[in-house]
Amino acid sequence: MKLYQLIAASALLLMIIAGCTTTGIGHGEMTALGKPAQPVLFSWKSMDGGISGTMMAKLPDAVYEGKFFQITHQTQSVTLAPMWNGWIEGWGDWPYRRHPYPYSYPYTATQFITYYSGKVVANLETYDGQHMRCRFNLANPASGMTGGGQGECQLSGGRSIKATF
Repeated sequence: MKLYQLIAASALLLMIIAGCTTTGIGHGEMTALGKPAQPVLFSWKSMDGGISGTMMAKLPDAVYEGKFFQITHQTQSVTLAPMWNGWIEGWGDWPYRRHPYPYSYPYTATQFITYYSGKVVANLETYDGQHMRCRFNLANPASGMTGGGQGECQLSGGRSIKATF
């Protein structure tokens, strides 16, 4: 292979690899009883088109990081199990209201979710162990997080965030 062919092949490979990574940003407003609203900046990165990946939420007083996951027809229950970490009561007090399946307890390893919901869940954590749970409704589920959406997050201390991507 000649040098120019090697360079062209390398450039093509790099474009393919870079094309698999998607990133995005969002914003939100954190509210707490008796306190003024504060801005929140979200960012996310995915290697599979926005189906799953990592997310960061930068608050005025902390940075939360963790995984997000879009629930699709391919979702296996073992994939969702880490989403319940850090929430002793599970998510039973915070279900998606208009969906027939519960989010309140971890699913068994053999159970599958069999339809495409357009819902994203995230479980984020600070370096000192504070948790934030999030749920988002996608505007265009086929586009993953890239298609935008909105939702809410709740911090373990009771504060809440309304978010838009």
